[in-house]
Amino acid sequence: MGRTSDAKEKILAAAHSLIEGCGYSALGVAEICKAAGVPKGSFYYFFESKESLALAVVDEHWAAQKRDWARVLGARAEPLERLRQLFEETEAGQRAVQQGCGTVSGCLFGNLTLELSNQTETVRGRLQEIFDAQVDMVESVVAEARERGDVTVADTREAARAVVAQLEGQVMFAKLYNNTQRLIPLWQNCRALLGATGP
Repeated sequence: MGRTSDAKEKILAAAHSLIEGCGYSALGVAEICKAAGVPKGSFYYFFESKESLALAVVDEHWAAQKRDWARVLGARAEPLERLRQLFEETEAGQRAVQQGCGTVSGCLFGNLTLELSNQTETVRGRLQEIFDAQVDMVESVVAEARERGDVTVADTREAARAVVAQLEGQVMFAKLYNNTQRLIPLWQNCRALLGATGP
């Protein structure tokens, strides 16, 4: 039992790393199995297809990211401070990856959206669910900030969508230019989007 779940974890970890580094489309099952150090038959024991593996990678990545977002956005700090912390942790994560491998990896979800949204409806649907969940999490914080009078935005849903889009877009620019400095304007841009009232 332990050995088979080990093989599955190795495949997931290898696929995650390869998708982040090279993308999904050019990736083959043999390459994934070689990187994982498992026989090719192991792949089809756990996954019906490369697409089902991509979904598993997306789900695993989202479970970890959702925990991080919930920790930051559910903290006791003031609402805007929580959003700021989310941006700072995003920047720190991208910087750590760049220091480790020399390049900014960007967002796995954003990368797959750009690469696959017109190719596989299943993956696209899952990514939509994830981005909607991110918007939900941000919206609850924006609504709280509005109740306190910290922001003047009228439509909290649209504002939250704009904040997530700003975050995703700046991460994409950081990847494009291989420069985490592109993430520095996130906080000021977010304050402007929300009509923040304080300093």
